[in-house]
Amino acid sequence: MTSSQSGPDRYEDIIHLPHHVSLTHAHMPLLDRAAQFAPFKALTGYEDDMEETARLTDERVVLDETRIAQLDERLRLLSEHLAEAPAVSITYFRPDRCKEGGSYETVTGAVKKLDPVQQVILLRDGRQIPIEDVFDISGELFASEGTAENSG
Repeated sequence: MTSSQSGPDRYEDIIHLPHHVSLTHAHMPLLDRAAQFAPFKALTGYEDDMEETARLTDERVVLDETRIAQLDERLRLLSEHLAEAPAVSITYFRPDRCKEGGSYETVTGAVKKLDPVQQVILLRDGRQIPIEDVFDISGELFASEGTAENSG
């Protein structure tokens, strides 16, 4: 066959030959043959990286002295009433594992223990909240807090 041949006569010399069957290699299953033509992604993980970059996080709020004093008072009051297993809602900052920032989460549950060594609030369901990440503590235990300060 010469390079000048073109058109339907180009493969005339081989078109009617029987299909070659290898004596040394097994026939490839159709499923494997189809996999040869699967789309190829040159940038594996690129879409995941783009989603991670686009995911928004919150910045940690720096508490002022008044807010810190209020939280200290609530922790003190909470420690005095641990035997009653008071139910509270705690809003805290949860740092993001992958990037700068994090998110604020609120959990509600009964407090089991305040651990001054580990600096955590331990809830009865086993969750632990780092005291340094606490933004707010609320609950029925603190409902009379404002009226007691104003009456004295």
